[in-house]
Amino acid sequence: MSGSATSALLVINPRRAEAREVAALVAKALQAESVKVSMAADDLAQWEAVGGAGVAAPEVAVVAADEHAADGCDVVVVLGGDGTILRGAERARASGVPILGVNLGHVGFLAEAESEDVNAVTDAVINHRWHVEERMAIEVRILLAGELVAQTWALNEISIEKLVRERMIDLVVEVDGRPLSHWGCDGVVAATPTGSTAYAFSAGGPVVWPEVAALLVVPLSAHALFARPLVVSPRSVIAFEILPYSAAVLAADGRRIFDVAEGARIEVRQHPQPVLFARLAAAPFTDRLVAKFDLPVQGWRGGARGPA
Repeated sequence: MSGSATSALLVINPRRAEAREVAALVAKALQAESVKVSMAADDLAQWEAVGGAGVAAPEVAVVAADEHAADGCDVVVVLGGDGTILRGAERARASGVPILGVNLGHVGFLAEAESEDVNAVTDAVINHRWHVEERMAIEVRILLAGELVAQTWALNEISIEKLVRERMIDLVVEVDGRPLSHWGCDGVVAATPTGSTAYAFSAGGPVVWPEVAALLVVPLSAHALFARPLVVSPRSVIAFEILPYSAAVLAADGRRIFDVAEGARIEVRQHPQPVLFARLAAAPFTDRLVAKFDLPVQGWRGGARGPA
């Protein structure tokens, strides 16, 4: 994509001094090139509340802190770690606006650039120079006695976990309308390929390349003969039925929290609307994996092996 960007939404973690400093510089650089910059009201309010470091909040357009914050924007620039990028996804997805993440956190797996690349990011926004990558999201429905009681979505995953530390939850796993297994467990994670490097990975699930269309199911400390991570079709519908005497809590991307009563049914399927990411370079996912996890690749010879 090329041309001239006209509007950008900044999403930051205002509690971090580095994020405030970088945001002030980015806003100034964009506005100098006639790019309209906006920020959500909650970010600006937190910025004003914490103050510090002598960095004043930039003079930007103020928008509502909701899923329509990015309406009319060309790009959402996120300055922070993966948690901040997930919050950026909440602001961007409904508007169909791509997210361009600059990592100011630790691993920053969802980010496109590191803090030292912020000038290149600013230049890309000014010149509208990026390509868009679609990432699958999941739709989640919570039903009780056949009635829909809550509905949400997730970019990475949903987790269903026990409420009481000393008591497991009992649930039945269903795939495409057929029961698969009964687990007594601490919980279960249903994830997208994007989320395969997040909670699902920590729970022992496989890493799935983003271009692979699939849904993941990863049990958490399940007491069952068949309790291995599952990779199913993106067209499948996965359901979890919470059995009697079990109560759980459901978290979508660790941000949107719902209590789940015994007898509830949770349905997970691919969401029709993906999350868009702005990418500056067509780097292979393998390279991102190696860089973010600092994987050892010494001794690799690649194409230099010579004749077979």
